[in-house]
Amino acid sequence: MDKPYITLSEFLKGRFGEKVFKVSLEAGFTCPNRDGSKGTGGCIYCNSETLVPLSYTGEDIKGQILAGMEKVRRRHNANKFIAYFQINSNTYAPIDYLKKVYREALLPDIVGLAVSTRPDCVDYEVLDLLKELKKERFLWLELGLQTANDSTLLSINRGHTASEFKDAVEKARRSGIDVCAHVIIGLPDETRDDMLGTARFLADSRVWGVKFHQLQVLKDTPLLKLYEEGKVKTLSLDEYASIVADSLMILPPSTVIHRLSGDAPLKYLVAPRWGANKFIVAEQIERLLKLRIEVNSEKV
Repeated sequence: MDKPYITLSEFLKGRFGEKVFKVSLEAGFTCPNRDGSKGTGGCIYCNSETLVPLSYTGEDIKGQILAGMEKVRRRHNANKFIAYFQINSNTYAPIDYLKKVYREALLPDIVGLAVSTRPDCVDYEVLDLLKELKKERFLWLELGLQTANDSTLLSINRGHTASEFKDAVEKARRSGIDVCAHVIIGLPDETRDDMLGTARFLADSRVWGVKFHQLQVLKDTPLLKLYEEGKVKTLSLDEYASIVADSLMILPPSTVIHRLSGDAPLKYLVAPRWGANKFIVAEQIERLLKLRIEVNSEKV
């Protein structure tokens, strides 16, 4: 292992014997904080258009997967793929619809499914379906936590609590479903201690994987107005890298790190611009993490 943590790419290569690529899918879902069930407007930082795959032209699930696989094959000579239900809350629909779209994704070269959703959109009916699908394909569930601070969750219009996240993780664990948690570093009014508190919360929750994102100010979001009014500031690369490195020191070494930073299409991105180069971000985090590991080793 050439990195001081387990990457998703490394994990999948170990499981399937070669590099595995994700194909992102748009299945027509919304969210309970968009449709009025729990609120409207969605999370203040979210512009779901930024997640739509570049290859998407309105096809059904099968068409999206075929187009996505073909694009990746041309670039990487890939053979195995994960069908990634990514945009909005991908369990927030009647169970019959979920069965339909998930099963449409089970094409021969699809070795796994990844389903991204909210912790308040996971019940035992959904988990029973995922449990059945896991008998046929590798599968994990992605849950957006963003922060373990309930006051921040309220202010960013998430519409759920940290305890609902922990409850969803426990339900998934009882169903044999691995969970990857989404976290945002640099949310409004959060201190460094708040952010590291989220890492401790995730360590205590024993999640299988974690995705780190920096707070990004995107066009056409409520967050943009707050940023323009000077009510929200974004972190520098040095600040972000330091907090992520400290968070990785808190998480169990077995945690699979799905990503170290977020990236958004430049046409939507207002700040911070350093996020446009994820390789520079990763290098900075890994350098700091190695230093922290060395210091800890010397103390021992």
